[in-house]
Amino acid sequence: MSVKEVPEEYLSGYAEILAEVGRTGRRLTRDEVEGRRALGEQAAESGHGLRALVIRHLAATRVAWPRTTSPESVLAAVEQAIDAFAGGYERAQRLAVRKEEAARREFIDDLLYGRSDPGRLAQRAERFGLRLAHAHAVAVAAGPEPYDDTHPVTRSVEAALLSRFGDRRILLTTKDGRLICVVPADQEEVVRYFAKQAHAATDGGRAAIGRPHPGAGGVVRSYEEALNALDLADRIGLDDPVLHAADLLVFPVLARDREAMADLVHSALGPLQQARGGAQPLLDTLHAYFDAGCVAAQAARTLRLSVRALTYRLERIHRLTGSDPTDPQHRYMLQTAAIGARLLDWPAKEL
Repeated sequence: MSVKEVPEEYLSGYAEILAEVGRTGRRLTRDEVEGRRALGEQAAESGHGLRALVIRHLAATRVAWPRTTSPESVLAAVEQAIDAFAGGYERAQRLAVRKEEAARREFIDDLLYGRSDPGRLAQRAERFGLRLAHAHAVAVAAGPEPYDDTHPVTRSVEAALLSRFGDRRILLTTKDGRLICVVPADQEEVVRYFAKQAHAATDGGRAAIGRPHPGAGGVVRSYEEALNALDLADRIGLDDPVLHAADLLVFPVLARDREAMADLVHSALGPLQQARGGAQPLLDTLHAYFDAGCVAAQAARTLRLSVRALTYRLERIHRLTGSDPTDPQHRYMLQTAAIGARLLDWPAKEL
């Protein structure tokens, strides 16, 4: 809006104040200051720009400048009036920002926990750049400290996403100290880039990406998958900086029947407890061997052993358990049992 289009109502009483100050040299009264402040609030609520409003006041000052022997008092009154007007304007803006932040936070909570009517949630989502009729994926990043919407890490990741992807329909927020990114399912490159930026900005934190799912309930499901992936990584010691829930589906399936899993671990790996030093060193050998794709040289480097020493350990496992880790027929059972041991924190905890 141009200066000429600023309504006259926001200058109501201004010329009269200047005339009175020109005659008496007095400062503005408390009521006059509050009146200017109230007009500033009204102008902000109506969407007028502060710059145009200030220029309009200065133009009105030039027109209404009174004949006076004390121009300093008039200038002081102008300063006081415009300061009060701007103060009211800024106060209204701060209130509007707080209301917007509260509405956004309420929407985020409803979106991630599925606590609102789907139809109403979809309507509110449009305001924040999401179309819940489409499928979405959620990525979650966690670091060494909690983050909120004003944290420098959050701002850094947000700036990187905006710089790279512009005005795409991306929702970046925080929840429970973690960074959250919600994107349409066809924008996989966005969540990958988010995960990369979050890993760097959080000084080595970890990100997890849930699978895409349709609808408002799909956002909740993808979010929960990402959270579960982070929790699983902590429990079983995965050190990957970026986790994909789709790659970890076997773990919740295995953990679903705890009694059966405990029985498998006890049956397949229990004999390792007879080894000198207990089961843990040999179990670590199995983890390294399977994580290396059953490549002995790579597993040996991971464990800082010679290939000969690693081979000896594998043979020791074969003798104790009756199952050969290098034999494809035995490998699946041993690897499944090793995964179960991680999930159950065995042998640190009794089965």
